[in-house]
Amino acid sequence: IKYLIQLVADKSFIVLDFFSGSATTAQAVMQLNAEDGGHRKFIMVQLPEETDEKSEAYKAGYRNICEIGKERIRRAAKKIAEENPEAAFDGGFRVLKCDSSNMKDVYYSPADFELNLLDTMEDNIKEDRTAEDLLFQVMLDLGVPLSSKIEETIIADKKVFDVADGFLIACFDEDVNEETIKAIAQKEPYYFVMRDSSLANDSVSTNFEQIFATYSPETVRKVL
Repeated sequence: IKYLIQLVADKSFIVLDFFSGSATTAQAVMQLNAEDGGHRKFIMVQLPEETDEKSEAYKAGYRNICEIGKERIRRAAKKIAEENPEAAFDGGFRVLKCDSSNMKDVYYSPADFELNLLDTMEDNIKEDRTAEDLLFQVMLDLGVPLSSKIEETIIADKKVFDVADGFLIACFDEDVNEETIKAIAQKEPYYFVMRDSSLANDSVSTNFEQIFATYSPETVRKVL
């Protein structure tokens, strides 16, 4: 696999393997980057095929082939880093799984409509979704690479995600006040995203646009 990758002159392209298995391709990419200073990235895609209960992998605690692949990447990255101490080597990776939308299905036919249905429309986001779930859907929607650096910070007691060094800032906590909004606006992100239900009260909602107009008028504001 490493030999095949070497046939491509570019040292910064993305290697995509739709049948990654135990992530052989990922190890080859990391090894080659460590050897020639490349900045290639890999995308490994694999269905979570269950391991045989009689196999050594199952006995070792790996219930599907994806778990084997993830552990191989971890071990390979550690070994490559140890064997190439002078290399600017990056062995980090991010694991994502396919899922349904984070948003509730709010389309109902008249026959399905009931008065108490209004209570379920108070929040248009599914109850079992985390802030990280929302962040990655936003990144996909806005075309922000899923490999982008993500930093988590606290502003006025609220969790804030800073993606790609301020390109995108998102906050999905509840009861967000003007202090948090002002601090985010002062960072002048290209995108700012929050939940529709996040603002603490009507006063904050009223001043939201004015705060951004004052500190970062060019920021694209989006509400889920």
